[in-house]
Amino acid sequence: MCDYSLQHVATRAAKVGDQLVTTKFNNSITRGFSEVGVPNVAVCILPGTELAFEHDVECDHALGFFPSRKLRERVARFRQINMDNPYEHHDALEFPSGQVVLLTRLCEGQAATVLQLPAGATTGEEHHHDQAADETSAPATQPDRAIV
Repeated sequence: MCDYSLQHVATRAAKVGDQLVTTKFNNSITRGFSEVGVPNVAVCILPGTELAFEHDVECDHALGFFPSRKLRERVARFRQINMDNPYEHHDALEFPSGQVVLLTRLCEGQAATVLQLPAGATTGEEHHHDQAADETSAPATQPDRAIV
């Protein structure tokens, strides 16, 4: 999925093998993923998608004025959080350590590869429709781990 703050940015669905880079989009208040060499198109990722980063992931400190920090993590699973609040960012990565980081906190310019999509995922509209139905029938859950 693409966060609410990317509603005015061109988008496309992620595919296995995509080479992505963390990007701050024009006319947006958030960061996300774009395809390498295509900085104006946000790549939307389905919850459960697995990513591998080229280097240890680096993110901005939550308070903004402190230096960025490296997480010593290179693989992550995409998920959505805070779904009960439409005015918060939802797109996040969960790392093997259990740490959850909002996508908008990732430092720009980090390279990642889409390793695998969630089981049964397609890149067509039928999956988006099925997922929306699933989200309305299941209660939103909050992670038991710290969110950065």
